[in-house]
Amino acid sequence: MASDGSRLVRCTSLPGLSSGAKRPMGVASLASPRRAANQRRRAPQIIEAAARVFAERGYHGATTQDIADVLGIRQASLYYYFSSKEAALEAVCLKGVEGFFDAAKTIAAGPGSAQERLTLLINSHLSPLIDRRDFVKVFQNERKFLPAESRKRIGRWSRGLERIFEDVIAEGVAKGEFRADLDPRLTTLAILGMCNAATTWYRKENVPVSHIAKEFARLALQGIDAPEAARRPRRR
Repeated sequence: MASDGSRLVRCTSLPGLSSGAKRPMGVASLASPRRAANQRRRAPQIIEAAARVFAERGYHGATTQDIADVLGIRQASLYYYFSSKEAALEAVCLKGVEGFFDAAKTIAAGPGSAQERLTLLINSHLSPLIDRRDFVKVFQNERKFLPAESRKRIGRWSRGLERIFEDVIAEGVAKGEFRADLDPRLTTLAILGMCNAATTWYRKENVPVSHIAKEFARLALQGIDAPEAARRPRRR
């Protein structure tokens, strides 16, 4: 566990995913400057289309032609952005998880008690359901179909996110905010499992994501908070 002055040092970067790391999507190296600029400009739109198709049809039910049809372009044009359907899936999964990691890292390293930061982490983990549901759904349900090396790359982000939750919970235990007998690893998996499951039902229940986040945080904290007597400083 990091000291107060250097929280979550082990989560500030991920091996193999530095700024110079190879990404699964890229512009053809021989493209003209004008074409390259146009491809960079359209890249977010291409990834969003791929996320939509994979979310609706699943990886095995989707084709690159389906993605091209959503965009209104020729199938061959997609290969300026993705070398294969597998590369498209990896790009979508990466986009789906990196936002979670970056937001969580900022919250965990910020001010507030462990209770407050865990509440913010839960809210941050659920909020992408509002505007990035396709990316979340694909990451959760389709990443298992990635080739082994791609799964490893994506897995580093996923494990990094788990460590952020785990470190905040462990800090809460150490400071007496959470129960002394709490297992930070199992608690992390339970909270993330609860949050991830909301993807499958929140629209059917017609419940605002903000309300789900509030209730999940309340449930989690009620289960792990230390008794008031344990928090109270001992009198000498």
